Amino acid sequence: MPDLHFFSTIGSLVADLTGRTNGLSAAFDQAHAYILDHFGSNGLLAAYAMGAVISLLFLYQLVRITWMAVKYVAIPSIVLAYVASFVMPYPFASVLPVTVALCSLIMLFKG
Repeated sequence: MPDLHFFSTIGSLVADLTGRTNGLSAAFDQAHAYILDHFGSNGLLAAYAMGAVISLLFLYQLVRITWMAVKYVAIPSIVLAYVASFVMPYPFASVLPVTVALCSLIMLFKG
């Protein structure tokens, strides 16, 4: 039988999240009205375009950082751990954290 305290906690978290979302929606409505009153529909279109461009730039940077982490940390560390497990008497799982740390340091210094 599930604990009833768990469900009450989840309910309070959902209610809190809903309240925060309503506050954010009100802020967007105010910004929408301000831009429309002061700059008209062209200003509103420019604001939407600016928001889209900023969102795309953020998404691009996130994808770029993720790709660099996979390219310079994950793949080389797995290959190095695999090779080191044959050369040294340590198992793959013991060598992997060391190679991840080493590849992370190399990526940090590389920039």
